Parts: sequence; structure tokens; C-alpha cells
Amino acid sequence: MSIEKVWIEEGCIACGVCEDICPKVFVVEGEATVIEGADFNENEKCIKEAAEECPVEVIKFE
Repeated sequence: MSIEKVWIEEGCIACGVCEDICPKVFVVEGEATVIEGADFNENEKCIKEAAEECPVEVIKFE
């Protein structure tokens, strides 16, 4: 399965877990955001791990 889209829903607490796990896709500056132009397929494993580890479960992908 290739990841086509990654987003962060409302409720992010900017804990930095996603950036620690997958710094090529996520950056936390006040709140977490997805880096524009990030290669989702190359980072599929860490995107899934970041979504699983997110304490407020706001990282989504499809």
C-alpha cells in the first residue's frame, strides 16, 4: 500500500513524537505539520509508526 496523503487533525498537542520518529515528514514549530513535498512512499514505515505513537491520535494517512 502506498501512502498518497498525510495530514494532522485538530487536537495536536505539539509533543514532538512525530518529528522524533519521522523527521523527513513532520516538523513541530508551535504545532505539528506535514512537510510540503515529503516523500510519503520512502517514509511509509515511519509515518505509520508516528501515527501509532501519537498520544492524541491525530496523525492520519491514506
